[in-house]
Amino acid sequence: QVQLVESGGGLVQAGGSLSLSCAASGRTSSSYYMGWFRQAPGQEREFVAARGGIGLTTYYTDSVKGRFTISRDNAKNTVYLQMNSLKVEDTAVYYCAAGCLYGSCRKMDEYQYWGQGTQVTVSS
Repeated sequence: QVQLVESGGGLVQAGGSLSLSCAASGRTSSSYYMGWFRQAPGQEREFVAARGGIGLTTYYTDSVKGRFTISRDNAKNTVYLQMNSLKVEDTAVYYCAAGCLYGSCRKMDEYQYWGQGTQVTVSS
Protein backbone atom coordinates (compact mmCIF):
# COMPACT_ATOMS: atom_id res chain seq x y z
CA GLN A 1 0.00 0.00 0.00
CA VAL A 2 0.98 3.61 -0.60
CA GLN A 3 -0.15 6.56 1.47
CA LEU A 4 -0.26 10.06 -0.01
CA VAL A 5 -0.39 13.26 2.00
CA GLU A 6 -0.94 16.60 0.29
CA SER A 7 -0.01 19.98 1.68
CA GLY A 8 0.23 23.57 0.53
CA GLY A 9 -3.33 24.52 -0.31
CA GLY A 10 -4.87 27.77 0.80
CA LEU A 11 -6.43 31.06 -0.21
CA VAL A 12 -4.81 33.33 -2.78
CA GLN A 13 -5.87 36.23 -4.93
CA ALA A 14 -6.23 35.87 -8.66
CA GLY A 15 -2.86 36.22 -10.33
CA GLY A 16 -1.06 34.82 -7.33
CA SER A 17 0.85 31.58 -6.82
CA LEU A 18 0.63 28.49 -4.66
CA SER A 19 2.75 25.40 -4.41
CA LEU A 20 1.34 21.99 -3.53
CA SER A 21 3.31 19.01 -2.28
CA CYS A 22 2.40 15.37 -2.05
CA ALA A 23 4.55 13.01 -0.01
CA ALA A 24 4.23 9.30 -0.62
CA SER A 25 5.04 6.60 1.93
CA GLY A 26 4.76 2.85 2.07
CA ARG A 27 5.48 0.68 -0.96
CA THR A 28 6.48 3.54 -3.19
CA SER A 29 8.03 3.14 -6.59
CA SER A 30 9.76 5.49 -8.95
CA SER A 31 8.40 3.49 -11.88
CA TYR A 32 4.85 4.75 -11.83
CA TYR A 33 3.39 8.10 -12.73
CA MET A 34 2.25 10.53 -10.07
CA GLY A 35 -0.21 13.25 -10.81
CA TRP A 36 -2.70 15.84 -9.69
CA PHE A 37 -6.44 16.00 -10.22
CA ARG A 38 -8.91 18.60 -9.00
CA GLN A 39 -12.59 18.76 -8.22
CA ALA A 40 -14.56 21.99 -8.11
CA PRO A 41 -17.93 22.16 -6.33
CA GLY A 42 -20.59 20.45 -8.37
CA GLN A 43 -18.06 19.25 -10.92
CA GLU A 44 -16.46 15.94 -11.70
CA ARG A 45 -12.88 15.34 -10.71
CA GLU A 46 -10.59 16.27 -13.59
CA PHE A 47 -7.01 15.66 -14.58
CA VAL A 48 -4.53 18.49 -14.04
CA ALA A 49 -1.00 17.19 -14.51
CA ALA A 50 1.12 14.05 -14.32
CA ARG A 51 4.79 13.15 -14.35
CA GLY A 52 6.59 9.93 -15.00
CA GLY A 53 8.95 8.55 -12.44
CA ILE A 54 11.91 7.58 -14.56
CA GLY A 55 11.65 9.71 -17.67
CA LEU A 56 10.87 13.39 -17.85
CA THR A 57 7.51 12.93 -19.50
CA THR A 58 4.89 15.32 -18.21
CA TYR A 59 1.28 15.90 -19.15
CA TYR A 60 -0.93 18.89 -18.49
CA THR A 61 -4.53 19.66 -19.14
CA ASP A 62 -4.83 22.51 -21.61
CA SER A 63 -6.26 25.01 -19.14
CA VAL A 64 -3.13 24.97 -16.95
CA LYS A 65 -0.40 24.78 -19.58
CA GLY A 66 2.08 27.60 -19.17
CA ARG A 67 0.84 28.35 -15.65
CA PHE A 68 1.32 25.12 -13.67
CA THR A 69 4.48 23.05 -13.38
CA ILE A 70 4.64 19.52 -12.03
CA SER A 71 7.91 18.22 -10.66
CA ARG A 72 9.03 15.20 -8.76
CA ASP A 73 11.77 14.23 -6.33
CA ASN A 74 12.07 10.45 -6.38
CA ALA A 75 14.55 10.45 -3.49
CA LYS A 76 11.90 12.10 -1.32
CA ASN A 77 8.96 10.26 -2.91
CA THR A 78 7.34 13.63 -3.37
CA VAL A 79 5.55 15.29 -6.25
CA TYR A 80 4.99 19.02 -6.46
CA LEU A 81 2.61 21.30 -8.32
CA GLN A 82 3.70 24.90 -8.73
CA MET A 83 0.70 27.00 -9.68
CA ASN A 84 1.25 30.49 -11.05
CA SER A 85 -1.10 33.11 -12.50
CA LEU A 86 -3.97 31.49 -10.65
CA LYS A 87 -7.49 32.14 -11.80
CA VAL A 88 -10.79 32.00 -9.96
CA GLU A 89 -11.69 28.96 -12.03
CA ASP A 90 -8.72 27.09 -10.54
CA THR A 91 -10.60 26.94 -7.24
CA ALA A 92 -11.04 23.29 -6.31
CA VAL A 93 -9.93 20.52 -4.03
CA TYR A 94 -6.67 19.22 -5.44
CA TYR A 95 -5.92 15.52 -5.14
CA CYS A 96 -2.61 13.78 -5.48
CA ALA A 97 -2.64 10.44 -7.26
CA ALA A 98 -0.04 7.74 -7.76
CA GLY A 99 0.39 4.31 -9.23
CA CYS A 100 -0.30 4.75 -12.91
CA LEU A 101 1.78 2.27 -14.89
CA TYR A 102 -0.20 1.88 -18.09
CA GLY A 103 -2.42 3.99 -20.28
CA SER A 104 -2.47 7.72 -20.69
CA CYS A 105 -2.16 8.46 -16.95
CA ARG A 106 -4.75 11.19 -17.46
CA LYS A 107 -7.71 9.19 -16.17
CA MET A 108 -8.78 8.57 -12.59
CA ASP A 109 -9.18 4.82 -12.99
CA GLU A 110 -5.55 4.51 -14.11
CA TYR A 111 -4.31 5.48 -10.65
CA GLN A 112 -4.15 3.11 -7.69
CA TYR A 113 -3.58 5.50 -4.82
CA TRP A 114 -5.14 8.79 -3.79
CA GLY A 115 -4.56 11.46 -1.21
CA GLN A 116 -7.26 13.13 0.87
CA GLY A 117 -7.12 16.39 -1.05
CA THR A 118 -6.19 19.96 -0.26
CA GLN A 119 -8.37 23.01 -0.85
CA VAL A 120 -7.20 25.74 -3.20
CA THR A 121 -9.32 28.87 -3.27
CA VAL A 122 -8.61 31.73 -5.66
CA SER A 123 -10.43 34.97 -4.95
CA SER A 124 -11.16 37.71 -7.45
